[in-house]
Amino acid sequence: MTAPHRHVRTAELMGTVASVHVLTTSPSASAVVRRAMSGALDDLHAMDALFSPFRADSEISLLRDGGMDAALADPLLADVSEACAQLCAASRGRFDAYRDGWFDPTGYVKGWAVERATTRRLRPLLSEEGIVAAGLSAGGDMQLLTAPGEDWIWRVGIADPRHPGAVRATVPIRDGAVATSGPAERGAHIVDPRRVGADGRSPLLSPPSATVIADRLSDADAWATVAVVAGFDDLTWLRDAPDCSGMLIAEDGRVRRWTHGVEIAPAL
Repeated sequence: MTAPHRHVRTAELMGTVASVHVLTTSPSASAVVRRAMSGALDDLHAMDALFSPFRADSEISLLRDGGMDAALADPLLADVSEACAQLCAASRGRFDAYRDGWFDPTGYVKGWAVERATTRRLRPLLSEEGIVAAGLSAGGDMQLLTAPGEDWIWRVGIADPRHPGAVRATVPIRDGAVATSGPAERGAHIVDPRRVGADGRSPLLSPPSATVIADRLSDADAWATVAVVAGFDDLTWLRDAPDCSGMLIAEDGRVRRWTHGVEIAPAL
């Protein structure tokens, strides 16, 4: 079989780099493909304008600073707030979007936004002739699709946090999402919302790197954060998580793997 042609668009947004990929049987992207790729990145820009706490003009910042009436806010803010509340309950407090007395959904909204843009802009492409597969990623977290009848398999590398540039494992995915959370890219930045000391929420000490594979990136991204907060030795959160697979890599290199909520190998 001839390898498909890969069409790529990238943009800097949400504090990272987003990329949209469409694989086709043609070396040139059709107008419908170009529109879908642009639309996916436009959707992410729009969500950044709503949810970024680092932008003074975002709706969430205007609400926080008293510059907007809550009744005038985009309904998507209420949708995300409800999703975060449900996640907080399901994770038994390991995930909490309220920080320093204000709603900050940055731990949820990136994965949710990528999933939403993929569903809105890229999934309709799969019914078009000549489309093999499509995917959207932001900061390495990705939602991936393959057209019905095509034998394309995405092969996603899981980075080794102890050796930059090295791959610890490769995951084959036809349709699904992959998200990784931990200190490798951004250093110690994840806190346990259940433990607030006199100095506020201090970053976790020696957290593992967690990769979660699920049907939806909103789930994979959020529960990867939950896994980091729970720590390498605690997989009890799997009882409450959606159906998922994944792996934990401890600071000392030990690994734990699970599939569909069941651990498949002891810590190594």
